[in-house]
Amino acid sequence: MRLEYAHASNYFFFSQLLMRHIEAYIQKHPASENVIFDLRDIYELFKEDFAAITTNLESILNIVDHYKVETLNGDQTLIQSYRIDVKNNALLINFNPESLQRLKSGQSLIEPDPALHEQITANPFMPL
Repeated sequence: MRLEYAHASNYFFFSQLLMRHIEAYIQKHPASENVIFDLRDIYELFKEDFAAITTNLESILNIVDHYKVETLNGDQTLIQSYRIDVKNNALLINFNPESLQRLKSGQSLIEPDPALHEQITANPFMPL
């Protein structure tokens, strides 16, 4: 008897949830240039998926990093940098000022291409 078991977390689903949460935050707090989320709130956002908030969070954030906004200088990422502060149970996000301004003025997010991302993660040393 051969048992095959595979669990593939849906990183793109969680990244989409997080980006919609970030968009809502920006709409409610238009003066902010960065954000600090309590990881317990992200845990609830991810429907209490413990793996998504612990082991897989970095992978989800790597996808979130690739969301862009069209600016006058071309498409630029919305998130300039992020940091997971385990000691204070927080996620700190700094926004790209130009992308943030365009998002606030009604520009839409440009989602990353899942096919390209899968190709990169399958072989990070493969030239594109």
